[in-house]
Amino acid sequence: MSKLFEEVRIGNINIKNRIGMAPMTRSRALEDGTPSNLAVEYYGQRASVGLIISEGTQPSDDGQGYTNTPGIYTKAHIEGWKKVTSKVHSKGGKIFIQLMHVGRVSHPDNTPHHRQAVAPSAIAPNVEIFTAQGMKQIPTPRELTEEEIKDVINDFRLAARAAIEAGADGVEIHGANGYLIQQFISENSNHRQDAYGGSIENRSRFAIEVAKAVVEEIGAERVGIRFSPQGTLNGIEEGETSIEMYHYLIAELNKLKLAYLHIMHFGNEPLLQEIRKLWSQALLINRAGRPLDKLTVDLDNEVADVVTVGTWLIANPDFVERLKVNAQLNEPDRNTMYAGGEQGYTDYPFLIEEHN
Repeated sequence: MSKLFEEVRIGNINIKNRIGMAPMTRSRALEDGTPSNLAVEYYGQRASVGLIISEGTQPSDDGQGYTNTPGIYTKAHIEGWKKVTSKVHSKGGKIFIQLMHVGRVSHPDNTPHHRQAVAPSAIAPNVEIFTAQGMKQIPTPRELTEEEIKDVINDFRLAARAAIEAGADGVEIHGANGYLIQQFISENSNHRQDAYGGSIENRSRFAIEVAKAVVEEIGAERVGIRFSPQGTLNGIEEGETSIEMYHYLIAELNKLKLAYLHIMHFGNEPLLQEIRKLWSQALLINRAGRPLDKLTVDLDNEVADVVTVGTWLIANPDFVERLKVNAQLNEPDRNTMYAGGEQGYTDYPFLIEEHN
């Protein structure tokens, strides 16, 4: 596993190892979307990874899908995130804030304005979402007008600026997991007949315009983007043109010279190899559910520059240190992943504490 602990360049920063913390919703922000003091401790505890990618952070009221998720579009949000980034930096870590607009994957009960969700087309995902009253069917969203699409793109731009003001080393644009950008990409969620629907080029347009706007605002070296090719989370079906679409989309985004591309990989190995050839900058790969002894496969095969880890880092704030000495890992408590206070969030034991 020695390659894991090598330094690597991402955009305009060097990170101290090739382990990234994958973005993971934890639903512990304050009611107004400001990160809590517990979040400061949570991220600070995990600063030994090379790069932290924060939980999905909404760029606007409309961007919120779940309860108690953080935002990055008000002064209070910025001040809250400043505490987080300062803590991470004080521990020698680096952090990108993930900008996540959920689109149709929302419920009026979960948002501050209680409005109908927005999406490329007025098509419900046919899945349920957690609310304060329990699981509920996601209602049909409202189709965005072309003018409103421009407003959403500007929301991403302003959120990126706010993230840098809050001290983040950069931002990751969330184009995966069935949220707004993937909704534009996918055939079953985008039935538009205008410049943002129909052809591969049109369905890719929103993702590219968001990326360009964010690059114009904060610089390409501070921008990553995440995709989950052929993933079906949250009712998404990309359709028969999925592979061709990613060929086009990634080639176009490569021209922007972003800091990195982050792939949530679902098993299409030939496609992953093609993505590696199309992408000139750093490639981050997340393989959910892989065994620990396979953690370095993509590094060893020179496909990935960084591997990102999710659940292991929830339960093991000192994951890097445990790997170095081949120590046993804590088991995650799945009942406390998405809500609550310090339990299952900041109270997992460190190895050094266990030996005291």
